[in-house]
Amino acid sequence: MELLKSPTRYLFFTGKGGVGKTSLSTATALALADSGKRVLLVSTDAASNLDEMLGIALRNTPVAVPGAPGLSVLNIDPTNAAESYRARVLGQMGDGATAAEQATVREQLSGACTTEIAAFDEFAALLAGDGADFDHVVFDTAPTGHTLRLLSLPQAWSGFLAGNDRGASCLGPHSGLKMQETRFQAALATLRDASRTTVVLVTRAERGAVAEAARTAEELQLLGLQNQRLAINGVFHAQNRQDAVALAIEGAGQQALDSMPASLRALPQDRVPLRAFDTVSLQALRALLTGELAPTGPNAPGPTTTRAAPLPGLDQLADELAAGSHGLIMVMGKGGVGKTTVAAALALGLIKRGKTVHLNTTDPAAHLAATLMAEVPGLSVDRIDPKTETQRYIDKVMAAKSPRLNAGEQALLLEDLQSPCTEEVAVFHAFARVVSQARSEFVVLDTAPTGHSLLLMDATGAYHREALRQFEGRNAGHVSTPLTRLQDPDWTQVILVTLPEVTPVSQAAALQDDLRRAGVEPFAWVVNRSILASGTQDPLLQARMVGEQVQLDRVAGGLAKRLFAIPWLATPPVGQAELAKLAEG
Repeated sequence: MELLKSPTRYLFFTGKGGVGKTSLSTATALALADSGKRVLLVSTDAASNLDEMLGIALRNTPVAVPGAPGLSVLNIDPTNAAESYRARVLGQMGDGATAAEQATVREQLSGACTTEIAAFDEFAALLAGDGADFDHVVFDTAPTGHTLRLLSLPQAWSGFLAGNDRGASCLGPHSGLKMQETRFQAALATLRDASRTTVVLVTRAERGAVAEAARTAEELQLLGLQNQRLAINGVFHAQNRQDAVALAIEGAGQQALDSMPASLRALPQDRVPLRAFDTVSLQALRALLTGELAPTGPNAPGPTTTRAAPLPGLDQLADELAAGSHGLIMVMGKGGVGKTTVAAALALGLIKRGKTVHLNTTDPAAHLAATLMAEVPGLSVDRIDPKTETQRYIDKVMAAKSPRLNAGEQALLLEDLQSPCTEEVAVFHAFARVVSQARSEFVVLDTAPTGHSLLLMDATGAYHREALRQFEGRNAGHVSTPLTRLQDPDWTQVILVTLPEVTPVSQAAALQDDLRRAGVEPFAWVVNRSILASGTQDPLLQARMVGEQVQLDRVAGGLAKRLFAIPWLATPPVGQAELAKLAEG
């Protein structure tokens, strides 16, 4: 990679879910460490799989990677970050604070917005100088929508704090934020300094991934992050020129690259070929960039294999879902696995089976409109837009409280509501409305990638606990909250989507564990883009099929109660006609 010839001190890898940000960022960090540099690899993704790739336990302090001298890894864990943040804010209250005052602040600091700002606080600290012991700090970020939110926070919080001398109630005493103002400003300056920071936009040779990289490039430029470059991962060239499947995959990739927007073409560019192995182990990660070392062991290419019996498709899943009269269908999973495709196909399948359907998304980088490409009779489509929901929430609170406040108090309330953390609260309220819609119709919800969705689930749990506290000492058995509805199998069916690869399957399994801890039991798994039944004879694709078979056996062998599959398709499932084929009855 040309990037390795003159890297800046800070490297941010971002892009659509599933494009290989973790693989490329980790391989880059490893290459820099192998060259003699001291490198810190930082994950800002709540659903990071770095521990599996490197074979180590992640912590919120740097951990040395065995077998890679000079390389350390740090995971910004939102839960630990929030606890540390609460301790610092409470510590600043001093000995004079009463138990009641401390309890009030502790309650104020229990929400999802505190979790977000606490995680950002650790991120900002690294940009403001806490990573001084390292030559390079490489950030493996969450999928695009969440990352844009993260990278915009330095500017948002700096603007909110400027000239503000009072409290932001959802984050406790104002001093808890004011003490960080210098750090936020330093983080913003570092992000905008092209001599210190490079943003690597990771994409694959796929139309959706390329389009999102272009949008991200524009949004980051508006934030002042001008030093960008493009990394195209998993570029495939057919080895068997007589193989129709291989030629179709190659052709689709080339078409996506040929139609790349001019804004991306102008960026410095690296291309990384598709490899025959999963990037799990130091050996495989080193081979990802160089191609010089063929991995051995459990991830190495082996003999070809095929499934004796194909898995049922989305048509059978749609039949099972349509047996009910209404309900919430939440489609969840790692970024880039095809959640939007599955959600849209199921919605069309339910309409064909005579159901009324509302299709919605919580993803900040929503792709529903681009996936459907046109309006569908009988289908209402919407998205939870953070900016729209935030303004709606502010207007609602101001309308409710303003009549009891004088002009000065109204101004102070509006100032508090304009803090960036209000967005998290507003999005949760919109999510709760969507959950309630399933009372009388089918609601198919295309969720954001795993990490962002887990933060939304945290907010749902916090709201549930607060609702129960309101009924303390009384019968709370009849209390209905969004969480109780998610836990009710007659109300909610969760569909986990994955690719037949080790990392997406592991992350789907971890998400399932998180959901079960919250009392939510997934209804089914969908494995997307399976090439096992394609009949390809291309050597590289056949090598990858071995790993696919292992993962399908793993899912079927105990992870999923119901398992469905979507084959790899020469024609991408975009547009109403192609999507409808996936769930035809």
